[in-house]
Amino acid sequence: MHYISTGQGSSVILIHGLFGNSDNLKTLGRSLEANHRVIRVDVPNHGLSEHWESMDYPSLAHAVIELMDSLSISKAHLVGHSMGGKIAMAAALNYPERTQSLIAADIAPVSYQSRHDTVFAALDSIELSQVQNRAQALSLLLSAGIDEGTAQFLLKNLSKSDAGFTWKMNLTGLKTCYPHLIGWYNDKATPLQYTGASLFIRGGESDYVTSEHRQAILTQFPHVQAKTIEGTGHWLHAQKPTIFNRIVGDFIEKNDRN
Repeated sequence: MHYISTGQGSSVILIHGLFGNSDNLKTLGRSLEANHRVIRVDVPNHGLSEHWESMDYPSLAHAVIELMDSLSISKAHLVGHSMGGKIAMAAALNYPERTQSLIAADIAPVSYQSRHDTVFAALDSIELSQVQNRAQALSLLLSAGIDEGTAQFLLKNLSKSDAGFTWKMNLTGLKTCYPHLIGWYNDKATPLQYTGASLFIRGGESDYVTSEHRQAILTQFPHVQAKTIEGTGHWLHAQKPTIFNRIVGDFIEKNDRN
């Protein structure tokens, strides 16, 4: 996995969500790097990381551990947003001895219904060979029914070279693997448990983590703490970064010596 490492101290790995890249949690990383070694990753099929034909949460969790091995990191605090939160959960569940603590932002350890059909359709509708500039690409996304905030987020994946525009992300691979990404592998009769320190942070106006998910969270993460940031949706880390960063930083400091 491609990564960016900053700061010194105990290790914190930041994992972005679907269609994102290592820059998505950059503000959080900056708030932590004075006291911690912060590693921001590009998840496979995103950013500058390798393209995979198949990806699921056990394989993504293993990729996180392989990265830790390559960096000689024995334990790390794992922080993930949305899909990245599920990757962090899977790493904690499968490799608890390598996990200092877990923080999942606005995601639950459950299977979800499809939420990104419009996004995939909009991205597929763009003929990149015909795109002359980013403004044109933005207009095409807006015409395909994507709101401007989401469109601007998606356009961070657009890369320009002498040959023209391309997507940094592996769009074909993401579509193929999408059922695994909205699904969850640990929803079985006797699920794995992570008994270390864990924190779930939800947006007060988001429907990604609801009361219906409470039992699934407690079953898999019995020592969980929960926080709600009011006035935020799914992008809570971007909408109220000061509060979000403080909550994450305080939790990591509290669990830094466990």
